[in-house]
Formats: sequence, structure tokens, C-alpha cells
Amino acid sequence: MNHELKLYRERARAWLAEHAPRYSGQARHGLPFEDDLALARAWQAHKVQHGYGCITLPREFGGAGGSELEKVIFCEEEMRYDLPLVYFSISLNNPLPIFLRYAPDAWKQKLGPATVRGELIWCQLFSEPSAGSDLASLRLKAVPTEGGWLLSGQKVWTSWAQIADWGVVVARTDPSLPKHAGLTYFFLDMKSPGITVQPIHRLGEEKDLNEVFFDEVFVPDEQRLGEINGGFKVAVETLMIERYAVTDESGYGPTLENFVDLAGNARLNGRPALEDGEVRARIAEVFVERQGLRAIHRRALEAFARGQAPGPEGAIRKLLLGRTRQSLGAMAMDMLGANGAQLAPHGHAVTDFARAWLDPSLRIAGGTDELLLNTLAERVLGLPQDHRPDKGIPFNAAPK
Repeated sequence: MNHELKLYRERARAWLAEHAPRYSGQARHGLPFEDDLALARAWQAHKVQHGYGCITLPREFGGAGGSELEKVIFCEEEMRYDLPLVYFSISLNNPLPIFLRYAPDAWKQKLGPATVRGELIWCQLFSEPSAGSDLASLRLKAVPTEGGWLLSGQKVWTSWAQIADWGVVVARTDPSLPKHAGLTYFFLDMKSPGITVQPIHRLGEEKDLNEVFFDEVFVPDEQRLGEINGGFKVAVETLMIERYAVTDESGYGPTLENFVDLAGNARLNGRPALEDGEVRARIAEVFVERQGLRAIHRRALEAFARGQAPGPEGAIRKLLLGRTRQSLGAMAMDMLGANGAQLAPHGHAVTDFARAWLDPSLRIAGGTDELLLNTLAERVLGLPQDHRPDKGIPFNAAPK
């Protein structure tokens, strides 16, 4: 890392030390959902005011006009604080960049700056009950009508749809084409008539996931992103952005150091758990894995510095971090016995091993473990593709 970037990290670290405590930790404890969301909006607006919000986006839309490396550096420093970042984790990292890349200029000016400041929140309507990570198998249909399209069907696992003002959605516009070829990508007002949002209740009490139903929802054609039937390409671009957005080396769970502290205090068979061979072996495994992921991360940063696009590094990191977060959570609960199943008051997955174990979202969102394994096998290792009986067959004629 060059001298300029080291200075950037020092400035970011000093700025966060001065400003972040008012929006993190104790400032959030006990807050109702609505108040925590308001605090998140205030933090986002404050960052934008000081040049740390949406660092890589153009200044004309309120971004900082910075580099990908500066964004990664700031994120690494920001994650040291318990800040309310989760409400914008999808909105600013996925829909907004792809919207600014493809939308008509008038729409960019209308929605871009307000989204950057956190006044608008977006959701990403990709997953469906019959498709999941196989995005190209989706069934939500878009039928052409005067001036636009009518959308009918269902989406599921949609993060923050209940607070979203706008969303990006992929729909099937031509079922007579093979599954990847008949999709089109839109953005739409989440308050449009015909949209119904229902919450999905989770064991860990998180309030992020929803089902979304579409009953002939009208979307003007000017709100199409990309070509008709070219939506799969735009969706892949969106997902590539998402997979490299995973920058926390603990997979948004408790750190390895937290696990070591816990093992030092817990007891197994009357002795400190830290003396147990299985526990010590797991600590060593995770340490070695973490060093490897840091090397992969460093290679990605070097690629960014050369102006190259993200490679498969994001998929490798997401795959391993999601698995490790849950396996460490399970072992931590085992060490604590019956008390391990007790959820910490005001805790969340970043600080509580039980909540981290209960929440498999990192292993699903942005592509399941199985999908990422296929991606790495085929695109990195060059292995033959899985058998795909629907390949090249019109979607409406493929075996279901």
C-alpha cells in the first residue's frame, strides 16, 4: 500500500474515532427499530457531508469520487464500530451502482443523490420460491402493455423490502427463449399499487427478510435497465458487485479473538476449554484460514489498484467466511453447554455466537454455498459443467 493510501487510512481512522461513537455501541442499545433506522440515516448523511459516504460513486450524485481501494480501507476501519450499517448494506452496494450505470439521466438526478444521503432505501428483488440461487429459473412475469409492463408473481428473501422506497427487479419477459435469455431488469417504486410486502420471521429475531407479491404492477418502460431480454447480464453485474462487498474477515460474526477469550473462560470437563485439543485445533484451523483469506484479499486490492475488475476472490471469501462463522458459533455454544443457547440481550450476530450460528444469511444471500462451489469449479478450476437438462431449451418447454 502506497504512502498516499496509508495517509488516507490514518485520516479515516481519526475521523471515525471522533464521530462514530455518537452513532454506535451504547448509542444504539435499547433503541426501537424505527429509532435505530433514524440513527442509520443520520450516520449516512453525516458521512456524505464529510466525504466518506458512497466513496466510489461520482460527486455529481453525492458520492466522494474516490477509488475502490479507499472504499475498502474506510470499510475496514468503519467495521471496528457497532454502527447501524445494515439497513444500507443492499441499497448502496447493489441497486444504486447498477441503477446509476444503466438508468436514464433524468432518473439518476432524481433518485441518485437522495439515495446516497440515505433518504431513500432500495431493495433487490431477485430470489423466488421456485428459483432461489438459480436466478435464471425465475417465474415472475412482465407482460408488455401500453407505455410499459405489468408484473405478476412473487419474490422472497428480500432484505429490507418493508422500508424500501425503490427496488430493482428481474422478470421473465419471453418464456419462449432459453431461461437465461428471456429476462429483463427494471427499477420500480415499492409503493406502486399491486405490491404487497409480508415479513419472514426468523429464529434470531432479525427483521430484515420479506416476501413480496406482485399483482399486475405497472412499470413504465423508461424504468427498464438494459435491453429487453438482456436482464441476466445486468443481474450478473449486480451480483459481482455484491460478492466483493463482503469485506469483514469474521463474516459479520464474532471474531476469532472473541472465540479465544470465550475458550479461556469456559470450562470443559472441569478444565479451561482452551486446554481442550479439539478447541485448540479449531482455533489453529481458523487462524490459518484467516491468513489465507487475508492473502486473497491483498491480491484483490492489488488488482483494484491496477484498475482491474473484481475476480473470483469475492466468491472464495464469502464461501469460507459464511461457513466459519457458523462452525465457530456452534463450537462456542457447545463449550457453554445449556447456557450457550441463550441469546444475549441487545446482541446481534456480530457480537453473539448463538445469533451468529442461528443466522445462515451469509451462506444464502448473493449466491448459496452450492452455487459458489459450482462457480469456482467451472470458472476457476476449469472443471466440466454440471448436467443441465434445461440448457438451450425454451423456458416454457424445459422440464420442471
